[in-house]
Order: sequence, then structure tokens, then C-alpha cells
Amino acid sequence: MPYWTRGQAGRETPQDLFRVLYFGWLVALTLKLLGSAWDVSWHFKWLRDDLAPPHLLNSAGTAIAVALTLIHGYTGYGADKAALRLIQWGTGIFLIAVPLDLINHRVNGLDITSWSPSHIMLYVGTFFMIAGVIRGWFMGAPPGRERTVVLGAFFAFFLENVHFPEQHQEYGILSIGAWDNHVTYAEPILLRFAADQMERPVDREMMMGFTLPVPDALYPVYAVVVGLSVLVVARLLIGRFGAATLVAAAYVGFRTVIWPLLTFTGFPPSAVPFFLVVAGLVVDLAFLVRVPAVRAVLGAAAGTAAAYAALAVQSTVMGAVYGVLKGQEELLGAPPLVPSSAVWAGLGLLAVWLAAEWATRRRGPRMVETPAVPTPAGAAAPG
Repeated sequence: MPYWTRGQAGRETPQDLFRVLYFGWLVALTLKLLGSAWDVSWHFKWLRDDLAPPHLLNSAGTAIAVALTLIHGYTGYGADKAALRLIQWGTGIFLIAVPLDLINHRVNGLDITSWSPSHIMLYVGTFFMIAGVIRGWFMGAPPGRERTVVLGAFFAFFLENVHFPEQHQEYGILSIGAWDNHVTYAEPILLRFAADQMERPVDREMMMGFTLPVPDALYPVYAVVVGLSVLVVARLLIGRFGAATLVAAAYVGFRTVIWPLLTFTGFPPSAVPFFLVVAGLVVDLAFLVRVPAVRAVLGAAAGTAAAYAALAVQSTVMGAVYGVLKGQEELLGAPPLVPSSAVWAGLGLLAVWLAAEWATRRRGPRMVETPAVPTPAGAAAPG
């Protein structure tokens, strides 16, 4: 095997090998995506099983990810030091979280919420893993359409991972609505198990604890601060108008396609976050006026007027998302919206957006259009 030699991270990588490695990441993340999409629906219907088909599908993707992590680490091909560390830390955190989650279930039975500590570790591990993959591809892929399309695909996987815990409320709101209409999606054994764990009869209060166990304000605040931040960074790194919209549309499109495949086979339905597509469009539009304003704020001679301009644009973005989310709640179904949470959502989004602009500005205004690594793919980044 001519490529199986030990080397330092960032060594010069032949272009054909570079593409094989990152197309391998696309396969791994696709398997994990399919497994996770099935997993939430499965847990709203059946009692948990370590060897459930969604877990096995996700595990297949994880196995490929682990193999790719070992290849990057041993050979040094396809990733600079920063990308490799992100991938290694992310994979490591994920692998540590898996047995912790199994122990948690053994001790506590059902994990009533996707926001539990062991689940959050899984998301955090995947977060760093995909962040490393994005950096590795961004730094090493040659300019062109393939670079842009694959980068967008990786950001769509990234958006799916950060939005994943929100699916608990998206499934939960329709499940509690079905209960109110005297219909249950979950099997009796699951409802009985959950009721025994909460020491309650199978009644509406128990169902609320099972379907919507977190504060209502969490869904919109998290969606705005975290979801839109991914779209902002995607727009910054891809560097083209429409990037945020297409990343959001790719994820929402997948959720739309998988919805009938699951429901027609007897699994519970979920609210699809269509508002994210509008959020992506608003982010793209905001860049037409916001980027100059934010750069003025970050500049040495920034004035009060520029700061107000940046704040006004950000508030418009956040307000538009809340408005669309309210409309979706009324027309198509969505988790409950708490209007007062808009203050915290807006402040969080403003802080993250400014931080992203600042980090991008440090790398130069044309960091996307000009490849960061002009040498062959995978060579160490200068500086």
C-alpha cells in the first residue's frame, strides 16, 4: 500500500487520495444521518433497545469515521494539525459518550429527553468531528464547484447534528396533539415504562413529561442562536450568496423526504423545521448589508451609528425567524413559541455573529475566494 506510511499531519496529499478520504467522510456522515433520523422516531414508538436498527445504522457510520480518523492520524494525509485535532477529539468524545449513555440507560431506564448529559456528549463529539472535517476539506480542496458543493454538504451535516436535540420537541408537539385527539403513537409498553419511571399513571401530565420535557423557550432560542450561527458560518466560509439558504434547504429537504418514509411505515410524525429555510434566506440577505456594518463595528474607528446598524440588521434577522416560526406553529405545527425569549435569542445570535465575523476578519476579507493552502491538497497551512 503506497500511501500507508507514517507521517506528520499536514503532509502533502495526492489529490486522488484526498478525494477518497473526504468522500469516505460523506459516506460515514450519511449513514450516521440516516441512523439518527430514524432513531428519534423509533424512540417515540418503541421501548429502547441497544441493538435497534437505527443504532446499528449509526454505528456503521461511526465505524467508518473511526477508520478515517485513524488513517488521518497515522499517515498525516488530508488534514492539517488543527483539523486532525478536531477530528480526533470529536471522535474520542463520541466514543467515550457511547458507553456512558449505555450505562445511563441501564441505571435510569429511559432517557426522557434528548437533552440529557450523555446525549449532549454525543452531539458535542460529532460537533468537533464534523468541524475538523470541514476545516480539512476547506484548507485542502482545490478551488472549484466540487469544493463548494462538498463544503455545503458538510455544513448540512453540521446543521443536522446541532439541530438534532430539537427533534424531541418536534416529535413531542405532534405526539401530545395526537394524545389530545385520543390517538397514541407510542406502543403501550413504552408508555407504561415511562409512566412507571415518572411514578404516574398514563395520563396527560405524564405525556407532557415524555413529549415536551424541557422549557418551551429552549426551542426558539436554541434554533436562533445555534442553528442560525451554523448558517452564518456556512455563508462566511462558502463565500457566496445563497450558501446559507442552500445548506438549510438541504437539511430541511432531507427531513421532508424522510417524513413520509417513516410515517407510512407506522412511525410517529414530526414537525419539520421549514422555518430554517427562511432563516437561511434572511441570513443571505443580511450579508448584503450586515457585513459592512459589522466590519465597521469591529474596526478601530467604529462609530455608534455603525453599531446601531449592525444591531438593527441582526434584530431584523431574528424577528423574521420568530415571525416565520410563529406562522409555522399556527399552520403546519411547531413546538410552542415563547415570544419573550426573543430577547435572549437576539443577544445570543448577535454575540456569535460578531465572533464569527471577527474570526473571519483575522484571516482576511477574501479567505474563501482565495484558497488558504495554495500548495497541493493536504499540505500544511502556512503560518
